[in-house]
Amino acid sequence: MEHPRIIELAKIFDPRGNLSVIEEFKDIPFKIERAYWIYDVPGGDHRGGHAYKENTEFIVALSGSFDVELDNGYEKKTFHLNRSYYGLYVPKGLWREMSNFSTNSLALVLSSTEYDADDYIRDYQEFLKFARV
Repeated sequence: MEHPRIIELAKIFDPRGNLSVIEEFKDIPFKIERAYWIYDVPGGDHRGGHAYKENTEFIVALSGSFDVELDNGYEKKTFHLNRSYYGLYVPKGLWREMSNFSTNSLALVLSSTEYDADDYIRDYQEFLKFARV
């Protein structure tokens, strides 16, 4: 099983403003099939609360900060994202929850698959059975 990890992206310095890039198979280890973003999360709320059977993701805090807790069925690990040139690689098969969103935070999520409701595991007990097979 692959492990989640922080990937540092290129940061091109410019006095007019910095620039970072994400390229499939170069900066992240998959083809990008979908992109979505999460914003305006009310204080104290969580996002996620599911796992994917096949989808792999790369999550970047484009603005502000938030935590991503990943669970493999045996242990949990929390990653704090707060820089737009770092992203979290999330392999398939991990339960994920996002929390502690700062004001005006913006999360970009790049996915390896198109949306498929059947790929989601939304029940934690079902996830534990899936993860421990």
